[in-house]
Amino acid sequence: MQLVQCTSTGQNGWLALRRQLWPEGSPDEHLAEMQVLLDQPGRFFQLVAYEDDRQPAGFVEAALRTDYVNGTDTSPVAFVEGIYVAPAFRRHGIGTLLVAAVVTWAKACACTELASDALLDNAASQAMHRALGFEETERVVFFRKLIP
Repeated sequence: MQLVQCTSTGQNGWLALRRQLWPEGSPDEHLAEMQVLLDQPGRFFQLVAYEDDRQPAGFVEAALRTDYVNGTDTSPVAFVEGIYVAPAFRRHGIGTLLVAAVVTWAKACACTELASDALLDNAASQAMHRALGFEETERVVFFRKLIP
């Protein structure tokens, strides 16, 4: 297994894996977001995990957040914005490797907390987070009111 930091929107597998995690976005929308991440290397960190045959197996995107992050006590906080391991590669420790790399990056950025989130109805994501050593801190339901 090899972890490679993303340095180009054309990096092998990054777009395809991203589209598997977030299928609602168009390729152009994903590429635009990926470019934003690349344009701010001090704020964002992204990796793709490759099998020995250079087949993309998973990815992670993380950010430094200075705004309030639910359940945390410090700032900045390293935040896992997205993590995904392709189904054929799950339960082989790839998620653990990706999170360990984010922890190393977070420490280099002087962070003492790593945070993430999952939707209330996404039991698989919640289980993955627990398996990766995250602890649940709170549950939130967001509301809005349109202003005419």
